[in-house]
Amino acid sequence: MARHQLDARRLLCPMPVIRTQNRVAELQAGDVLEVTCTDPGALNDIPAWCRINGHKVLGSRREGNEVIIEVEVGDGA
Repeated sequence: MARHQLDARRLLCPMPVIRTQNRVAELQAGDVLEVTCTDPGALNDIPAWCRINGHKVLGSRREGNEVIIEVEVGDGA
């Protein structure tokens, strides 16, 4: 398991999800990707994408105007 980060700040929907999808495709099952966004819609969009695609949201939080979502890559990546 490796940890990775993705900076999706200053991107609007649907770009945070698309960037997350593209980065997850490069990772191995069990890896964790921490996505940092400024689009508050990502709090709903990224978890919905994870449910559809077999990935797991380990947690999400707000820090100021940023949203941080941790995604564990599933077997289907």
